[in-house]
Amino acid sequence: MAQILLTGATGFVGDALLPALLNDGHSLICLTRDPNKAAKRFSTIAASIQWISDVEQVTVMPECVINLSGEGIADSRWTDRRKRVLRASRIAVTEALVKHFNSLPGEPAVVISGSAVGYYGPQTQEVTEDQAPGWDFAARLCADWEASIDRLETDQTKVYKLRIGVVLGRPGGFLGRLELPFKLGLGGALGKGRQQFSWIHRDDLVAMIRWLMSGTPDAGPYNATSPHPVSNEEFTQAFGRVLKRPTILRVPEFPMRIVLGELADLLFKGQAVIPKHALDQGFQFDHPDLEEALTHLFR
Repeated sequence: MAQILLTGATGFVGDALLPALLNDGHSLICLTRDPNKAAKRFSTIAASIQWISDVEQVTVMPECVINLSGEGIADSRWTDRRKRVLRASRIAVTEALVKHFNSLPGEPAVVISGSAVGYYGPQTQEVTEDQAPGWDFAARLCADWEASIDRLETDQTKVYKLRIGVVLGRPGGFLGRLELPFKLGLGGALGKGRQQFSWIHRDDLVAMIRWLMSGTPDAGPYNATSPHPVSNEEFTQAFGRVLKRPTILRVPEFPMRIVLGELADLLFKGQAVIPKHALDQGFQFDHPDLEEALTHLFR
């Protein structure tokens, strides 16, 4: 079993990943801004985890680094200040990790670093990992985030960059924001509903991270998305069927753009992202179909 340094342990993905790694028998060091608060939140398993607030507290090179740090991309309007926070929470944290680990003897065997499908910018055609990055704020953020981890890649270290789609899980997360309005019959497609929606069941994301930890797949970028992206209209209809609620409303784009500004691009533009590298390397999804995945989560 490996010793793992994990950032983002208290996030939505970390909620499921952390106990899974402990169940696998790994030793965890978790980097968080508030170790005491994190330990209380995970009180039933906290004794098995070393909680730290500064990466310089790590004095021995871990075998595996899983870097999922980052403030929520859609938590508030993208003001100039918010953009700086988003970049610092991803790029500055990653750069600090790289600087510290390059000062330690030895090298990690595997580095798994988060990114997002926003890397590709708005797309109307299906894209794979071979697609060049886009040019909007989200794309530049992801491209710079990925570039910041590159200095850890050596002949002895495999670096995997996870371009993650919208993660579906419960409680909380993306579905947590939608569940109440949909149950009240207020759910509806965004704008014309044609924008593509690339998603992944949280269990499949955790499984993909554990799969990459083996170091068996080729290094490089991996789209962490279901093989079957859907349109926003298709997602809306499927969610309504699973919750047995009508979805006849439609959310107009113009007023949302006034409220959200540039952030509205995440809602009204999208990408149809295909996980070609994972499929080519033999990864198998347990929940590739959207309606089945939603049914599994709300059964």
